[in-house]
Amino acid sequence: MNSVFILLGFESWKPVLTALLLPPVPLLLLLLFGARLIPSRRGMGWFLMLTGVALLWLTACTGSSRLLTQFVLQPPPALGTDRIKALKAQAKGSTAIVVLGGGVEAFAPEYGVSSLQHASLERLRYGIWLSRQTGLPLAFSGGVGWGQTDSKPEARVAAQIAATEFGLPLKWVEENSRDTRENAQRSVALLKPAGIRHIVLVTHGWHMPRSMHAFEAAAGGEPSIEAAPMGLSKGNELPALAWIPSSRGTTEVREILRELLGRLAGA
Repeated sequence: MNSVFILLGFESWKPVLTALLLPPVPLLLLLLFGARLIPSRRGMGWFLMLTGVALLWLTACTGSSRLLTQFVLQPPPALGTDRIKALKAQAKGSTAIVVLGGGVEAFAPEYGVSSLQHASLERLRYGIWLSRQTGLPLAFSGGVGWGQTDSKPEARVAAQIAATEFGLPLKWVEENSRDTRENAQRSVALLKPAGIRHIVLVTHGWHMPRSMHAFEAAAGGEPSIEAAPMGLSKGNELPALAWIPSSRGTTEVREILRELLGRLAGA
């Protein structure tokens, strides 16, 4: 489906279409449709309205996001201590850590320059930590996304932050990709000629299954791809709060559903 968008020249509309397909938009339309049916088909109208309200509630709960993550996304586990030690011990020069971008702020007034959005900064921080633990070189992949305008490439912003704030310059900067599929294609094309035969891939757990699929397809067997997911914490809220709507629940469920749409579209 992603190739169809590209063929028709509709790539820039992908963020708009995604937003329209994700909650709450479809559920609000369901409520309006149910209300319209009440005068003529009272039972069906109320059924649709109650269904819409129930789904709006559930799509705003962290409990829903955890169930979807566990049974639908099924992200791989985080790298363990033994595996990190093994990466540190293996021969250098053929393995690299690749961090995937998660969004850029075109201008952060408090800094006076461009900055990374929260998800992207979390990934960069873990990638830098992993690089220091293993001694492996670090790459960052991210350009200007389809839904962004008038922005510096994300990888260029990440490189500046990594060097000035974390004291660890990036070895590779891939700044032309616009989505996960292009992250994979362009990163592999950049690293393979440099002799990299193994990529340790860093992104959020909810993003990892789609990212692994894209990178393995782009690599075609070499370099091999290893998942290094982060952001896997389950939180420490009271169990009852997991089923009360919250902004966090809304964000998490939307991220998961967005991943499923991305898989379907091949993005």
